[in-house]
Amino acid sequence: MGYQRGTVVRSKAGHDKGSFYAVVKLEGDTALVADGNKRTAARPKRKKLIHLAYTSTVLNEQIMNDDSKIRQEILIFDKKVRDC
Repeated sequence: MGYQRGTVVRSKAGHDKGSFYAVVKLEGDTALVADGNKRTAARPKRKKLIHLAYTSTVLNEQIMNDDSKIRQEILIFDKKVRDC
């Protein structure tokens, strides 16, 4: 698994279990994640990597600079996953 900036992940633990986020930054065994709504790129949530489920989807670097675009892409991804 290759976590990198922009990787879409799903929370496996905590009160946000099942929520999708985009990785903003990696710091050792933790990732700073944002959803563009409650957790913005300027104020990301810190999650341990063991509490995140990796997906192969990676958002474009241009999207990662705009919270509204992050939010939109996460909603599209969430809808695709839930429709399957």
